[in-house]
Amino acid sequence: MRRVTIWGETSPWLITRHKDARAVLADPRFSADATLPGFPGMRPQAPPRAPGQFFMMDPPDHTRLRRMLIPAFTFRRIEELRPAIGRICEELIDTMTADGSGSADLVESYALPLPSLVICELLGVPYEDHDFFQRQSKSISSLASGPEEMMAARKALHAYLGELLALRMKEPADDLVSRLATERVATGEATEAEAVGLASLLLVAGHETTANMFPLAVVALLRHPEQLAALRADPEAWPGAVEELLRYLTVVHSGMRRIATEDVEVAGVRIRAGEGVVVALQAADRDPSVFADPDELDIRRDTSSHLAFGHGLHQCIGQSLARAELQIGLPALFRRLPALQLAAPPEDFALPASSVHGVRALPVTW
Repeated sequence: MRRVTIWGETSPWLITRHKDARAVLADPRFSADATLPGFPGMRPQAPPRAPGQFFMMDPPDHTRLRRMLIPAFTFRRIEELRPAIGRICEELIDTMTADGSGSADLVESYALPLPSLVICELLGVPYEDHDFFQRQSKSISSLASGPEEMMAARKALHAYLGELLALRMKEPADDLVSRLATERVATGEATEAEAVGLASLLLVAGHETTANMFPLAVVALLRHPEQLAALRADPEAWPGAVEELLRYLTVVHSGMRRIATEDVEVAGVRIRAGEGVVVALQAADRDPSVFADPDELDIRRDTSSHLAFGHGLHQCIGQSLARAELQIGLPALFRRLPALQLAAPPEDFALPASSVHGVRALPVTW
């Protein structure tokens, strides 16, 4: 543990060890409330917290808002979605291979539309508007965006979802936005602004992280042909391989930000009240005291303690959906395209200054 400088005179503690990361993320004395003075945000001038952004809140507001989404992400609900996810994967591969060229941009053709289609189906957002919400999402998640650009993107997305929420209040359908409208807003449990904020959070997070994770997972497997061959020989090993890929890549690279609300001792170091903390998940997931040879991809290793989805109260609510998309989408791709290979170095397409590690394109051939 050591102090680091992030912007201005802000000097939070950087947490890199697995044990310390779990301790901080599970301790209620470390607050996620980004409105607290001294909070170590990613930008010196971040836009104000929007209603519904429970990942930047503490209980009881965090508990109240998160609870509204739990029914949509239960194990049973995600299992019910698996056939639809499989159908989407097959249709996307059909479209990608239809022109007979034997080449494509995997991000544009598969990695981005797959989670976008799934989250649209879950929320009830028309997929034909995907260019709009993907553009706003990029502005929101890019560290290169200024506060004005971020606020403009947020306002545009919230206005769009506000119109959809109003429509679903009059004409409910079988989707999450309808349930927020009829079961939460209509009963007074949530305001319209909170419901829009929740839908916006899910729409952005529901496709952005998986869309970045997917091409990197493909790169990792193509660069480890012996492990890909093992998966082809034993398809039952895919769930374990996905967990190892999640650990190995840990695409959230901006750190989990917290601030101490009272003096706390972590690993023999006293963190004072009002001091910030940045938990580097990608470093914790390569802690050699927990994962032997952590810089090596090993699809057979025990990854049950990885932190790719965070830990504690704020652990990613959509992790079961992300797992299902990867567990279904990766095997489908390699089964349908057995000769898949990279057509250019993926490093040439790295996303610049993004809070989520990824590539903006991935040219492939088959």
